[in-house]
Formats: sequence, C-alpha cells, structure tokens
Amino acid sequence: MPVPRARPTRPLSQVTKERPLISVVDDDPYVRKAFGRLIRSAGFAVETFPSGAEFLKSLTDHQPDCVLLDLHMPIQDGLEVHAQLTREHFAIPVVVITAHDTPESRSRAVANGASAYLCKPVDDEMLLNAIKVAMAA
Repeated sequence: MPVPRARPTRPLSQVTKERPLISVVDDDPYVRKAFGRLIRSAGFAVETFPSGAEFLKSLTDHQPDCVLLDLHMPIQDGLEVHAQLTREHFAIPVVVITAHDTPESRSRAVANGASAYLCKPVDDEMLLNAIKVAMAA
C-alpha cells in the first residue's frame, strides 16, 4: 500500500480561527450560487469551482474541510475527480451530488469512499447534515 504523501492544508491559525471551508464543484453557475448561499447560511466558509480541474489545481495552495462534488461535468466528471483525490491520498471528505443517478455511478462513488451520495434536487437539511456528518467522520 502506498504511503500517503503530505498535502498542503490551510495554516493552523486559519483552521482554528475560521469557519470550516466547503468546496462546491459544479459546472452549473446557478447550482454553485444556490449551494454557496445555503452553506454560508449554515455558518461555513465556501469556495466554488466550475470544473474538477480548477478544484484539483486549488489543492496546491490549501485543502478544504469537505467537498460537495457534482458527478456530471464536462471534460472531467466528478467520478474522475474523486478517483484522483483517492489516488493522490487527499483526506478530504466528499459529498457526491448528481441529477443523473445510476447504480453504476452510485457504486463507483461509494467505492471511492464518498461520505454521502445525494440526488438533485437536494433537500437543504439533508445536504447540510451530509456535510456535517462527512466532516465528523
């Protein structure tokens, strides 16, 4: 089994003084905006990304406390992003969201270690609870 490599994280001073950071990765700007508002209203800090590639690139600077990851995005879908997180040993809880639920995508997300798998439209309380549970694990 490969030894996990150290990954950059937010400085300790930021982790202890700031709210937990949630990354929202979804190609739909309306979904990003809606989830961002909801998550902020629950007391979390939020950053949004329109693509998996942009999210993965951001990990060189910092690591969020949880990622809300859409499965169906152009170029690099959420399953590929999640698999890359797993391969590169990032210990970031992942909450998967999708509007195109299939048994295959559900089983792949769970196999990659998703903390939760939710279907759009997502109930606000269910989503916030999934994020809280994911971060507590």
